[in-house]
Amino acid sequence: MTTVADQRSAELAELPLLPRDDDGPVFEEPWQAQAFAMAVSLIEAGHFSWQEWSATLGDEISHAAQRGIAEDGTGYYELWLNALERLVSGNGMASAAELTELKQAWHDAYASTPHGHPVTL
Repeated sequence: MTTVADQRSAELAELPLLPRDDDGPVFEEPWQAQAFAMAVSLIEAGHFSWQEWSATLGDEISHAAQRGIAEDGTGYYELWLNALERLVSGNGMASAAELTELKQAWHDAYASTPHGHPVTL
């Protein structure tokens, strides 16, 4: 009998270049884990499939050098975000303009938040 955890592990194993150790995916910064969690949540909610996700991320990875992103794995989560944004806008969850506006609002909030305080929008 295959459990949900077994299925998720198998699906995650299919993702290309996912930084991992023996215990699973690893993240250098909190935003990377949050982006990962958003993608998994949107897939589980049915907004797009694992196949769509894999194809979109694969496309981002194959064009990384053309976009000036290092192909050594250091830019992996930047590619992850690019794929997530493409799917969110492509599936009508938010427009590219809305995403740009939200990113700017986040940047402004981050820049104006004193060190050690939580960033809020």
